[in-house]
Amino acid sequence: MVFPRSTNSEYMGSSVSLVILGLGVVMTVIPALIHTFLPDGGANVIAGMGVDLDSEHGQRVVALMAWAGATQLAWGAVMLSVLFRYRSLTPLILGLIAIERIIHAWTMWGPKGGDHHPPEAYVTLIVIPLFALGFILSLTTRKTKESG
Repeated sequence: MVFPRSTNSEYMGSSVSLVILGLGVVMTVIPALIHTFLPDGGANVIAGMGVDLDSEHGQRVVALMAWAGATQLAWGAVMLSVLFRYRSLTPLILGLIAIERIIHAWTMWGPKGGDHHPPEAYVTLIVIPLFALGFILSLTTRKTKESG
């Protein structure tokens, strides 16, 4: 059920989905820390954008990277809370992650992407099917010992 009646730790979906959600946490929190705390926000060091950090435009890029990092930190905190406390929300969160990654891929490889593709652009293509699978598996019901 994508929208559970209650937000609690009761989760009957596949445990594989929880592992995939854990991967989502790692893939969100690590870039968040990079974007927030590296002096260039990862624009040059990780993404290889070649931004002149001394220019006004360079500072705008760094500010945008930090903004993205702040958003990722908040999103990562939501994922962590679902993973450790509110597991009934696992299908909803995995579905949202899949949608987010599809939009990321579209913007990075589509009309707004340009010729430069940072490492995340390639990783995103790989993980879209993984998060979609996690979503689908989270909707299945595990068999318990009592139900056979």
